[in-house]
Amino acid sequence: MTSDSPQKLSLFALTAMVVGSMIGAGIFSLPRTFGNATGPFGAIIAWCIAGTGMYMLARVFQSLAERKPELDAGVFAYAKAGFGDYPGFLSAFGYWIGSCIGNVSYWVLIKSTLGLFFPVFGDGNTIVAIIVASVGIWIFHFTILRGVQQAAFINTVVTVAKIVPIITFILILIVMFKADMFSVNFWGGVGMPESRIFDQVRATMLVTVFVFLGIEGASNYSRYATKRSDVGTATILGFIGVTALMVLVSLLPYSVMARADIAALGQPSMAGVLEAVVGHWGAIFISVGVIISVLGAYLAWSLVCAEVLFIAARNEDMPKVFATENPNRVPAAALWLTNSVVQLFVISTYWSRDAFALMLSLTSAMSLIPYLFVAAYGVTLARRGETYEIKPQERQRDLIIAGVAAVYTLFMIAAGGLKFVLLSALLYAPGTLLYFWARREQRKAVFNTSVDWLIFAAAAIGCIAALIGLASGYITI
Repeated sequence: MTSDSPQKLSLFALTAMVVGSMIGAGIFSLPRTFGNATGPFGAIIAWCIAGTGMYMLARVFQSLAERKPELDAGVFAYAKAGFGDYPGFLSAFGYWIGSCIGNVSYWVLIKSTLGLFFPVFGDGNTIVAIIVASVGIWIFHFTILRGVQQAAFINTVVTVAKIVPIITFILILIVMFKADMFSVNFWGGVGMPESRIFDQVRATMLVTVFVFLGIEGASNYSRYATKRSDVGTATILGFIGVTALMVLVSLLPYSVMARADIAALGQPSMAGVLEAVVGHWGAIFISVGVIISVLGAYLAWSLVCAEVLFIAARNEDMPKVFATENPNRVPAAALWLTNSVVQLFVISTYWSRDAFALMLSLTSAMSLIPYLFVAAYGVTLARRGETYEIKPQERQRDLIIAGVAAVYTLFMIAAGGLKFVLLSALLYAPGTLLYFWARREQRKAVFNTSVDWLIFAAAAIGCIAALIGLASGYITI
């Protein structure tokens, strides 16, 4: 999809973009992920924190869509407008590389799903699984190159198809709800290690970020909206609907299985839960839903990744080669780089102990930097009073909302731990080579301010520390 396309998206289509972007791999993994970390009490606290923080972030997206309609290039446009060229690049790069890693998690989950029935796929990171995933990557790649551009229509159809098994799962577990089992599990259950409630909640933080990724789905395609106000409305509607589904999917399993049994399930753990309740057909039913959901999400996010590089290049944040299109009006160079990166990360999963968890957490860590820039830009506008000339009474409210979103995002970065901060730097620092390339093409100074130099120095030091950590075994994947 390109900026020259005449296609316009309705409120329903934009909402489907948000829902479709958010419901991918993460929701099907929630039972085991939460079961490993905490019981229902900790889960409720975690969702209250995540829900509040992400709601505030959604409100910031809504506000910026209305106050800055000219910034229609997606998430990273706000970083560039508020903080300069290099932060704008980092936001674009972080969003793009995080989305690429998210696409890797999709392939890992597909193969681990098949591993429930065909042991040769294991947990999604065996040699056979990597080969099959690699074939899938390039089948999608060459299909998209031929002109599969109607992401909104495809996404709407797939969104409906993948919500059906999730709703079915929720309804069955509501019918089978056992209050005594839920009560036993509530404070942490039996057969699980003792840990403070703070540590339990912290252990869930990156997964809550991962499952909320895509909340900006409407913003990414804001220039195609029939009405600009629909972008903010779609963001809030999608957020509310998906949050309700995720809370139910993570909490209801505690009412039918012991927490220790939930924690021991393979991924996708939603399939294991339903199998325990209704028999083997439940695992098959959810597994089919997983594959439909993940393949649909993979197609949508492949287009998003290419779109991010394409628009960033048009805005001179990336080398101009990525602003080129093939005769089918597909950003071919951007797509080639995207899928090459996805391929490299898929190969790297062979050396990972838990490839899905690693890709999930790393995707979340990379995406938090762009989100932080969005929240900070919201704070900046409100503090300056910019765009508040007509309704100045909204300024204080928006300052509080954006401030809470910024604090939440910083808390998420800290909660993820030093490991993922360093792994993020391992990607950000060499990724800056693309920025050097773009600036050289434009005959501009690489860094304009001392702050740019400080940011780059921090990324470089973090990159070196990550390499030392990996070599010494301090950081494991």
